[in-house]
Amino acid sequence: MILADGGAGKIGLIAGGGGLPIALANLCRLTERPYFVLRLSGIAEAELADHPGVEVGMAELGRQFAILKQQGCVSVCFSGAVKRPDFSKLKPDLRGVMALPRVIAAASKGDDALLRCLIGEFEREGFTVEGAQDVAGGLRLPLGPLGALAAGVEHEDDILLAVKVAKAIGALDVGQAAAAAKGVVLALEAQEGTDGLLRRCAELPAELRGDAGRRVGVLAKWPKPLQERRIDLPTIGVATVEGAAAAGLAGIVAEADATLVIDRAAVIAAADRLGLFVIGLKGEA
Repeated sequence: MILADGGAGKIGLIAGGGGLPIALANLCRLTERPYFVLRLSGIAEAELADHPGVEVGMAELGRQFAILKQQGCVSVCFSGAVKRPDFSKLKPDLRGVMALPRVIAAASKGDDALLRCLIGEFEREGFTVEGAQDVAGGLRLPLGPLGALAAGVEHEDDILLAVKVAKAIGALDVGQAAAAAKGVVLALEAQEGTDGLLRRCAELPAELRGDAGRRVGVLAKWPKPLQERRIDLPTIGVATVEGAAAAGLAGIVAEADATLVIDRAAVIAAADRLGLFVIGLKGEA
């Protein structure tokens, strides 16, 4: 079956943590696209056990490849959060051992190089790698306001600053998000992820940020300039909106068509209820 989004053939979903793998698995089931889920051990959400699949170790590449081929998967899609592993604690199989020197060398050059290396291992085995945005085009953030609220003139400077800083740290392969308020950078994303960034913002002194009665500032999420866009695109979910609200921010901006929104209806409902804007901007913003 060929989906409207362009996917064809049976797909293997390599599932990390969070809601994105669940959304993709649910969509495959709904659209009757054949799929099989490889749940990364200790990382993937328990809810994925309701879908056809099996639990695998992160470094068990040989087992992963064998299972995918046995299941008739012709392509794979990486989705979900996966923290950089402690390579000394991994338990690779023989194929994983063969790939480990390449993976470690790539990891020393940054997260994007590591992800490119991982994609290369699957392509070397003959699999096509699809991005989550290709499997489920409906998850893409559209251009303009997502909910009832839009940004005002008073937010423009913070939007420009937060986007500029998010792009800058992305160019350094550090992270994909930054928060700014009243012309001051509040926090940058690193290995703790966006949720951790927002928790740090919420702990800042009240004079630096807003609150529920006087929201100021913006969270910007942006792809890294040279990012491999078939994996690890910025993602917005209900937790992102709730975290931004707890930090006193006025809204969230991200690159349209290059950011994924998990459960759009719930994100809109949360943003409207909490009084935040969520806006998709052009890539050259």
